[in-house]
Amino acid sequence: MTAAERQSEVACSVEVDLANHMEFVLASAGLLVPERVRRIRIRGEVDSRVARLVIPESVARQLGLECSSIAQVRYADGHTADRAIAKLVHLMYGGRDGVFSAIVEPDRQSTLIGAIVLEDLDLLVDRAVQRLVPRDPKQIISEIE
Repeated sequence: MTAAERQSEVACSVEVDLANHMEFVLASAGLLVPERVRRIRIRGEVDSRVARLVIPESVARQLGLECSSIAQVRYADGHTADRAIAKLVHLMYGGRDGVFSAIVEPDRQSTLIGAIVLEDLDLLVDRAVQRLVPRDPKQIISEIE
């Protein structure tokens, strides 16, 4: 699949804030000045066919994220590669936030937001206006049986 074909599969593109969650916790406990929490605003491409959060390697370095393990990833053209998994990535969008692990991709320029993030933050793609919206603006809804 070419980059142009891949782009056509992206549901929408949004700006998200990413931060080092460990520093976020330290700042909340008063052990770190909040301004010292490493954070970045970056374009996020939303693709629900992708399972996880994927971040550029440069962002993982900028945020000082610890990599915990390796995952094998399979690309649309069928080839595979081993990639590091960064842990404790704090993602904020639209007044909602969550902590995720992320695949670290060496050559990416943007973040890739997959189904796990969408599900956890209870966000839906509004294709008419090409943006993410909460299913219920007041609260996250979780379905259980």
